[in-house]
Amino acid sequence: MNAIQQSQPHLQPSESRRVATRKRQQRHPYRAVAVETTAKLAVNVVLSAAAITALVQLLPYHMSQQTKLREINSEVKQTEKRVNRLQSDFSRYFDPRQAKTVMQEQSHRVDPTQRQVVLMDNGAMDEESSSDP
Repeated sequence: MNAIQQSQPHLQPSESRRVATRKRQQRHPYRAVAVETTAKLAVNVVLSAAAITALVQLLPYHMSQQTKLREINSEVKQTEKRVNRLQSDFSRYFDPRQAKTVMQEQSHRVDPTQRQVVLMDNGAMDEESSSDP
């Protein structure tokens, strides 16, 4: 029976240690969670500040790139108009049906079978008819 009695005192100190540990944890049960949350919040604030700083630095670059893009787009539109005009001229110059007309435009010569038309101002016609009699 002595053996049974001796084993009980050994159990009591280990139980008192557990109770003491539990009491410490119960005094500040959310301390670990609070520290973890504070650390997460601090890291997120630092990351947010870095992202905002990067965006502020990139904003002028973005604006200048947009300006350049607008200029390039306007130049592209002008060039497309010029290319379209040149393509139509090219197809007209090499069209066999319009070769005679193009040659007359380029050389200022008139087809001998074509009659020449002279346009006159109506005011000039009235002055000539009134000065004749």
